Amino acid sequence: MPDRPSTPEDPTRKTLPHATPGAPEPGRIRRFRLTVMEGAQAGVTWESSADRGSVGSHPSNDLVLEEPTVSGFHCELQVGSEGVTLRDLGSLNGAVVDGVRVKEALLRGGSLLRLGATVLRFDFSPESNRLPLSEKTRFGSLAGTSAAMRTTFALLERASTSDATVLLEGETGTGKSQAAQALHEASPRKDQPFLVVDCTALPAPLLESELFGHEKGSFTGATNRRIGAFEEAQGGTVFLDEVGELPAELQPKLLRVLEARQVRRVGSNIWRPVDVRIIAATHRDLRRLVNTGAFRTDLFFRLAVVRVVMPSLRQRPEDLREVALAVLASLGASEERREALLTSELLTRLQQWAWPGNVREMRNYLERCLVFDEAPPLSDEAGWLPASDGPAVDVNVPFTEARRQALDDFERRYLSTLLERHGSHLSQAAAAAGIDRVYLYRLLRRHGLKR
Repeated sequence: MPDRPSTPEDPTRKTLPHATPGAPEPGRIRRFRLTVMEGAQAGVTWESSADRGSVGSHPSNDLVLEEPTVSGFHCELQVGSEGVTLRDLGSLNGAVVDGVRVKEALLRGGSLLRLGATVLRFDFSPESNRLPLSEKTRFGSLAGTSAAMRTTFALLERASTSDATVLLEGETGTGKSQAAQALHEASPRKDQPFLVVDCTALPAPLLESELFGHEKGSFTGATNRRIGAFEEAQGGTVFLDEVGELPAELQPKLLRVLEARQVRRVGSNIWRPVDVRIIAATHRDLRRLVNTGAFRTDLFFRLAVVRVVMPSLRQRPEDLREVALAVLASLGASEERREALLTSELLTRLQQWAWPGNVREMRNYLERCLVFDEAPPLSDEAGWLPASDGPAVDVNVPFTEARRQALDDFERRYLSTLLERHGSHLSQAAAAAGIDRVYLYRLLRRHGLKR
């Protein structure tokens, strides 16, 4: 028979591995059920239809408990490789599993959950749910063949075709910024501006000017009129990184942008229409902040029209080789060098590491491997300061001046390592260092490290 004509290969497609006989079908997860055993809604039953479900008194929850002792967003249940995990969302009365108060717990069939005055029974269902899986193994610069990533890709692909506001959640380093960039590039707005605003980078007054702009003379130092990000990105996309750090006084103004697509510059009484798509990201669970009153409920729902939780590396160990190859390629390593570096020994080591910093931490480690042309111990990633003997001691310099020089050297090295570890997210870095965010910002300015 004559050969069939070849067709160009789609670089985003890959031949996905066949399922192992007897293994769960990719994209299928265990269904679970919650039954109210005690409380005002005794007898009510809810069954999961996805990989997670939330419980609380707010009407947006999957299981709504109209009970004053239950928080607006009380807890969430998520299906994982080990089973179903319950996570308390910072509720007022906590979550009690089989008599033990927990922040996070792996549930067993028949477990009793006490949320305030309500008791629920958790059971597995004999049926399963099918998650939507993308046929592609890449979305922009993100890569992965696991069901977790292909489910994420399916959500991102559908979101990219609309102008809906997207909230990207997940641990630091999981690729939220890359997902936002890829969403923009796959959208009808791809030829228009894509502006990034880091909500942790500036004090509230400067952040307000950065977002909404200001008129000349509106405050001390406002010598010229400034166009804010929402006006500057007209027709395009504004990406609000770490939106969970947005000061309370700016939240109503952002809500106005989302609801009416209007902005008002600082010092102006005129509302101006804007045509922008908004994508937001945060490493926090905004529902926890809503519970404590630190984040507006109405703003959360305006941001979470499409909510995408980026999976951590721990949730997709089968993607480690794929991710490592993509990272090395982005660092400019040739194909031969990539294959030579990713030996079976190194891959085993990568799979055994917890990766608290996720892909960003892996990128830092692999870049170090390329620099030294070998794989240094992963224990070096624990966050210790680089070894240094410090500046030479000059006894001809007065003691106070020598001490100041030594302190400056320490601060500069400490801050550089802190920023590298936390990906320049100032709120995370300040919390880890145990100092105020504004003070950290001043230290960075003092040492010329502001990014």
